[in-house]
Amino acid sequence: MNTFFVYVDLFLGFLVLACLYRVVTGPTTIDRMIAVGAIGTKTLAILILIGFIFGRVEMFVDICTVYALLNFLGTLATTKFFEEKGKC
Repeated sequence: MNTFFVYVDLFLGFLVLACLYRVVTGPTTIDRMIAVGAIGTKTLAILILIGFIFGRVEMFVDICTVYALLNFLGTLATTKFFEEKGKC
């Protein structure tokens, strides 16, 4: 079962790289912000799967909760910033 989780982690890592491409070459600021949010979500899934691999899911759930909160607050901050600049 651990090998399955490792392969899923590798696949999610590939998807993170695909989203990173969108962050770098995104045509608009909105596309870049959405890609950064997607990277954050995929990172949460990777962390949970790593928790399953190491058998410490409860610890990684706590880490994911804090990371999700930081991801959400960062998205709100950048949205507020671009809203004030008039670019969104």
